[in-house]
Amino acid sequence: MKKIVFATLAAAVAMPAVAAPGDTASADGTAVAEIVAPISLTHDTDAALDFGTMVTDTAGTVTVTAAGGATAAGPKLLTGSTSSADAFTVSGDAGRGFSIVTGNGTVTAGANSMAFTTTPSAATGTLNATSGDAAFTVGGVLTVAADQAAGAYTGSYAATVSYN
Repeated sequence: MKKIVFATLAAAVAMPAVAAPGDTASADGTAVAEIVAPISLTHDTDAALDFGTMVTDTAGTVTVTAAGGATAAGPKLLTGSTSSADAFTVSGDAGRGFSIVTGNGTVTAGANSMAFTTTPSAATGTLNATSGDAAFTVGGVLTVAADQAAGAYTGSYAATVSYN
């Protein structure tokens, strides 16, 4: 009996491991990455969303288009009053598309305030294929109370651009 166990053990140790035959293949994959210039947004010097100079004997709104023209429904814009759309410059990866989002805000004079909404000239844009620059403007709607206190009102709002 010892001879049979010893012979079986010797045969197992002496026999090399045999892999089952199979059909296999391999290939290398490809990996890529691209780095683009970061997108940046700059507020144009001396630009502002300017709703103009008005008298508020009646509640209502003043609308400034993205082209800068103003109309009033309720308040009266004074003769010679100037209005303007705000202006921004976008820079980044030439030819790449981007989206524009602008927030709402409040203008204040001391303890007095008025709310406004904003509207960019476009919801999306494309950076120039050569320079990598683009521009957009922002208009808005100011809500004015009938008894709005006199004063020079100022405020701000957020503008954000993102690659598409």
